[in-house]
Amino acid sequence: MNYTVQEISAITQSRSIGNKKLIVRNIAFDSRTIYSIQDTAFIAINTHKNSGEKFIESAVDRGIQVIISEHHYPRFDQVTWIIVENAVDFLQRLAAHHFGHAHIKSIGITGSNGKTILKEWLYQCLWNEFSTVKSPKSFNSQIGLPLSLLQINDTHELGIFEAGISKPGEMQKLEHIFHPQIGLLTHMGNAHAANFRSEQQLIEEKIILFKNSEVIIYNGDNILTDKKIKDLYSGRKLISYGLSTANDVFLKKNVKDEDIIVQYFQEEISFPAHQRDEATLTNAMALITVLKELNLDHAKIVEKINALRSVEMRLEAIEGIKGNIVINDSFNLDLDSLKTALQFLKEYNKPQKSLVLTDIVGVNSNSEELYTEVADLVNEQHFNTVFLIGEEITSFSHLLTPETFTFNNTQELIDSKRLTEINNQIILLKGARKFGIERLKDILELRKHDTVLEVNLNAILHNINYHKSLLNPGTRMMAMVKANAYGLGSYEIAEFLQHHHIDYLGVAYADEGVELRKKGITAPIIVMNPEQHSYEAIIEYSLEPEIYSLRVLELFNDAVQKAGYDERYPIHIKLETGMNRLGFKEADLAPLLEALRHKNLRVESIFSHLSSSDIPSEKEFTLRQMAVFRKNSDILIKNLGYQPIRHILNSSGITEYPDYQYDMVRIGIGMLGESQNSDIKKQLRPVVSFKTVISQISQVQEGESVGYSRKYKADHPTRIATIPVGYADGIPRLIGNQVGKVGIGKKLAPIVGNICMDMMMINIDGIPHVKEGDPVILFNGQPSLKEFAGYCNTITYEVLTSISPRVKRIYIKD
Repeated sequence: MNYTVQEISAITQSRSIGNKKLIVRNIAFDSRTIYSIQDTAFIAINTHKNSGEKFIESAVDRGIQVIISEHHYPRFDQVTWIIVENAVDFLQRLAAHHFGHAHIKSIGITGSNGKTILKEWLYQCLWNEFSTVKSPKSFNSQIGLPLSLLQINDTHELGIFEAGISKPGEMQKLEHIFHPQIGLLTHMGNAHAANFRSEQQLIEEKIILFKNSEVIIYNGDNILTDKKIKDLYSGRKLISYGLSTANDVFLKKNVKDEDIIVQYFQEEISFPAHQRDEATLTNAMALITVLKELNLDHAKIVEKINALRSVEMRLEAIEGIKGNIVINDSFNLDLDSLKTALQFLKEYNKPQKSLVLTDIVGVNSNSEELYTEVADLVNEQHFNTVFLIGEEITSFSHLLTPETFTFNNTQELIDSKRLTEINNQIILLKGARKFGIERLKDILELRKHDTVLEVNLNAILHNINYHKSLLNPGTRMMAMVKANAYGLGSYEIAEFLQHHHIDYLGVAYADEGVELRKKGITAPIIVMNPEQHSYEAIIEYSLEPEIYSLRVLELFNDAVQKAGYDERYPIHIKLETGMNRLGFKEADLAPLLEALRHKNLRVESIFSHLSSSDIPSEKEFTLRQMAVFRKNSDILIKNLGYQPIRHILNSSGITEYPDYQYDMVRIGIGMLGESQNSDIKKQLRPVVSFKTVISQISQVQEGESVGYSRKYKADHPTRIATIPVGYADGIPRLIGNQVGKVGIGKKLAPIVGNICMDMMMINIDGIPHVKEGDPVILFNGQPSLKEFAGYCNTITYEVLTSISPRVKRIYIKD
C-alpha cells in the first residue's frame, strides 16, 4: 500500500481536507497500539457499542498526520482529513481496489476451525518458494481482511488470507473485495452457528467466497458440504480431503508406527507425525493438497512437513529477574511479526525498555531497504538499549539511535552478561528461530519450573467483549482482580484491562490496590473489604472504599479529615439485599442519609451482591433481591440529590438478568471463560491452561507399588509417568488414587497413588507414542477447568486461587 491522500480519496469517493500529497502506507484502527506514525493514517471506526472518533485526539497526540473519519473535527485541523460516509465501507472499497490491481496468486481460507493454523503452515512451507504475504494473526473479519489485503506490495507473488464470518450477508461483502484463485474450506463446526437458521445456511454463506475461484479444496467429510459444493461449483476443479476414503485425499491405515500415509488420488505420501489427533491430521491433508496444487513434488512436500514447527501464534510475557518483564517472541521474525510485537509493548506501562533483535532470515527483499525500515520502526519506540544478533543486521547498527550492542551469535550476547545487568525494564526478545534466542528467556526468567499457568490475554478480551455485547451502549464494566486476579496475577491482568479501557477494577483488600498503584495502575479501584487499619493507605493511593455500615462510614470520614483531603472523597455504598453478609438494610437508610449530609464524602456508586444468579431454581429469590435493591437505591438517590452509579449484576447476572444492568456490571469468573449456562459457555474462550511435562516414564511390574504408603499396586505390567507438580503447587491430595485425571494429547490419564508435595504419578497405559518431555494438561483443554474442579469436589474459583505462587505464570496473546 502506497497511496497519496488524493489518490485514496479518488479511489474511495471520499472528501479530503488538508495536505493531499501526504503518503499513506499503513492504516491503524487502535490508537493504543500505534507503534509507528511514519506514513500511517488513523481510521476512526464507529460501532453500535463505541465510537472510534473518541480516540482521534489520542491519535493526533501520538503524532498521526492523517485521520480517516465519518465526521470532521475542526479543532484538529493541524492534520489532514479523509472524510468518509462509513469507515468500514471505506476500508473495504480501498482494499477491493488494492487487491484488484495486485498481480499475485491468492489462497482464500474459510471454515469454522483450523483457518489460522493452515494459513501459518502454508506460510511456513511457501515463504521461500514465493514472495508471500499473509493475514496477520487472525485478521479475517469485515475489518481484518481489508487490512490484510492492504499489505500486498509489488514484490509479492502469493497471498494467503483468511475470511471469517459470524452472521448472514458478511461473506458476500468479503467476496466482493477478495476473490481467491484457490479456495480452501476447512472443517465446518458450530462456531457462530447460532446466528444462522441451519447448518445448510452456514455452509452456503461460507462458500460464497469461492464464487470466482478456479480451484476449490474442501473438507469432504461433511456430506452436506460435499453436496453443496458439487451442486454450486461443478464446473470448477474440486478436490475433497478428509478422513473418509470417499474423498480424493484421505488417510490410509498406518503401515509403520512412526509414519502417516496420505492417499492423494493415485499417489501415496508418507511422513512422520508426532500429533495424531483427527484435527491435526485433517489439517495436514489440506496442507498437502494445496502444496500439490502449487506444483511442489512429493519429496519437497515431505521435507516441508518435516520442517513444520508448531504454530506459535503468541507472544509470551514472563516475570523476569531484577524486576524485569520478559516478552518472549523468539518463534519467528519477519516485518509483520516485528510490528505485532512492538504493538504488544504498548500495553505495558514500563517506560524503560530494551530489545534483542536478530537477522531477518529468508525474506526475498533488498537488505538495505528492509533494515532501514526496521531501524525506523525501532527508533520510534525509544528503547534504552538494543542488542543485535547476526552478521547481516549488525552491519546496519549505525542506523539505530538507542545505545546498541552487536553480536555475531546468541552465545556471544550470553557471554557478555549485559542482559543480566538490566533492571526494572521490559525486555523484548524478537528473533528468527535459527538463532535460538529462547535461551535468553531461560536466563532472564525469574521462575524456572516446568509447571506453568498459561494465561491467554486475548481470550480474556474476547470474553469481556462477549459480555459487553449483552449490555446496552454506555453501560460500564468493573472487572474483579481480587485474590491475585483469581490466581492469574493481579498486576498483569489489571494492566491489560486498563489498556482496554475497563471502567473500574475491584480488589478485596487495600494492600491489593496499593500494590497495583505502585506498579503504575491508574484506573479507578474499589476496595470491597476495607479494613480499619487500611484507611490511610486507601486515601494515600486514591483507592475507593466500599462502605457497608455507619461505623465504617464514621471511621473512614475521620481518616479523610485527618488526611486533610480537600474535595469530597468517593465512596461506594453497599446495600444488603438478601445475602446477609455486609451492607445497609432499609432501616439503616435514614441514619445513613443523615450521616452523609455532614461528611466530606461523595457516593460514587450504590451496589449489592446477588447470591444465586447462577442457579435457575433460585430465580424468584434473585428477583426479590433485585426488587429490594431498586427500592432502597431509589430512596438513597432521591435524598442524595445526585445520581450515583448503580450496579448489582455479576458475571452470571449479566447473562441471566440483563434487564437489571443499571449503570454498571461486575465481571469476574465470566472473563475467565466460565459460566454455569452451557449455551453461554459455548460463546466463551478458555483463558487458563495449567500444564507441565513428563519427567520420567517407568515400567511397573505386576505387584509393585507406586508412591507414598503404597496406595497403588499394579495388577499387570503398567507404564507409569511421573510429572513435576504436587500439592505444594495447588493440586489437592484428595484427587490422587484414581480420583482425578490429566490430559496427554487428546486422552485422559488417571492419577495413581498418593500425590506428593512436588510430584505425582499417572497411568499412561493405552496412550501410545508418549515420551519423556511430552506436555501434560492439568486443566483447560482435556480435562477442562470445570472437570478438574469436579475431581476436587469444589468450585472453579477455589481451584484457581489455590495455585501456588511458585508456579510460573506466562501471559500470551494468540
